[in-house]
Amino acid sequence: MINFLHTYTPDPVLISIGPVNIFWYSFLIITAVILALVVVSQLGKKYQIKTDQIIDIGFYTIIFGILGARLFYVLLEIDYYFFHPLDIFKVWQGGLAIHGAIIAGIIVVYIYAKKNKQSFWLWLDISAPAVALGQAIGRWGNYFNQELYGKPTELAWGISIALKNRMVLYLQYEYFHPTFLYESILDLFIFFTLIILHKRGKSKQGYIFLIYLVLYSVVRFLMEFLRIDPAVSLVGLRWAQIVSILIILISLVVIYKHKLLPVKK
Repeated sequence: MINFLHTYTPDPVLISIGPVNIFWYSFLIITAVILALVVVSQLGKKYQIKTDQIIDIGFYTIIFGILGARLFYVLLEIDYYFFHPLDIFKVWQGGLAIHGAIIAGIIVVYIYAKKNKQSFWLWLDISAPAVALGQAIGRWGNYFNQELYGKPTELAWGISIALKNRMVLYLQYEYFHPTFLYESILDLFIFFTLIILHKRGKSKQGYIFLIYLVLYSVVRFLMEFLRIDPAVSLVGLRWAQIVSILIILISLVVIYKHKLLPVKK
């Protein structure tokens, strides 16, 4: 795979049927959603949650999660979208911010759980591994769109970026860090870690979701050091890093104050 990524320049279009193009980005997002639902469904059985409830909450979470992810991204790039408003709807070109998806998803889960008198935290715990797996798959969409790549590198696994997709400051370079691959691998690690926590069955409700927030925020914080795409910065840190620090601190405080550490048996 390393040699393949080093020499191959991907096409964002998966299949063309006449005038209709099916993009890799869209295909991967749909695949991620389907597999995420499968994960939630399997975990739901462990906690005796009905399949129709999973389908219900899954439908609303997916819809509003994508809307939230897009809205968050647009707000971060408002200078561009203010002058190109129609591009807001071109989701297949990329541009989904995970923080927006998480915020929207939490709101949907809260409303659903409250309406149905169910545990809000349990739903979040069940959703956490699915989100991590979805991220691991969805990140490959960035590869096929040749976006959100990292700094130039001479490493053997550096990916080739077409000249038209290189940032002006880096036109003289050909190979860049595959940040999508790094994050995809780390997201898979988070996924398996959360699944193990579920199988151990010693965690109080809310702990697994908060651990997901901590682990992913650490990953995102580190990845931002490699990324070179434009981003709002403050005190030398990119916006995503600042958000990640806040999420880590809040999550750890909640775990400590509410004594959500795993129960020893």
